[in-house]
Amino acid sequence: MRTAWLKIKMGFCIVLLFAVIYALLVVIATFAGVGTPMIYAVLAFVMVAIQFFLGPKIVERTMRIRYVSEGEQPELHRMVSELATKAGIPKPRVGISEIPISNAFAFGTSNRTARVCVTRRLLEMMHRDELEAVLGHELSHIKHRDMAVITALSVIPMICYFIYVSFFWSGIFGGGGRNRQGALPMMAIALIAFVVYFMSNLIVLYASRIREYYADAGSVELTRKPHALASALYRMIYDGARVKPDAVRKEMGGMRAFFATDPITARGDLKDLSAADLDRNGSIDAHELKLFAERAKARRADKLVEIFSTHPTPVSRIKRLGGYP
Repeated sequence: MRTAWLKIKMGFCIVLLFAVIYALLVVIATFAGVGTPMIYAVLAFVMVAIQFFLGPKIVERTMRIRYVSEGEQPELHRMVSELATKAGIPKPRVGISEIPISNAFAFGTSNRTARVCVTRRLLEMMHRDELEAVLGHELSHIKHRDMAVITALSVIPMICYFIYVSFFWSGIFGGGGRNRQGALPMMAIALIAFVVYFMSNLIVLYASRIREYYADAGSVELTRKPHALASALYRMIYDGARVKPDAVRKEMGGMRAFFATDPITARGDLKDLSAADLDRNGSIDAHELKLFAERAKARRADKLVEIFSTHPTPVSRIKRLGGYP
């Protein structure tokens, strides 16, 4: 039931975004002619297509990924194979990232070209159940095809931004003398496009947060161990808190949306999650997860900050994990 509700939310985001861009293009066509807005749409789609197909190579280089064979990492390959079979997807290519944080991510243009990667530090510090839960989360991203969905949705804000910039400068340079009256509609369209750009970005971020909840639910479905994923998230956040946020921004800031947790917010997140680790052993067991889910409350300020984030707050994620049987 929860998974179905997440599907409905994601579907609503898709419909809403495309309805918004359609309405904006109709407004522009009314003032400037039908042909003009289509130029921006085509340009945005071309740019996203380039990003879509070159993206995997960019990720591989930025994340310092080395793909490993079954002979090198037999246990890792076995987990991925078993989880992929349960998920009903082809086994993705398996890699290890040498970035100095504990995290995991999946990427690719389709289920057949997907890659799943873990950092070496993650391999070194995770218990088996925790590692399996994290891999289940990443394979669920692949199963749900949400990497392609988010890429497609990101077209909408991009179109709006192109429209805003073009009509804004047209209004500025076309506003002198006799053209002043003609410049007013252009400036009005630019203002509308900017507002839609801002709102559509928020919708894309909301869709990104839904995909994280959806992948968490997928991991639980594959492993039947919600506490293992909660513990893994806690461990990743604990480890991420030792890394300076500026260093993360400099080295991998543009790739943070790929991660299972956001290392930039790790220090603040750790303060909220440390209450779940009752025995202070650095992990969260089933009993601790249940108690935390019942007692913890997300702060109002955190909910506000979450609106501008690609990831839900860890408190929200772990509370939700505590609700699974």
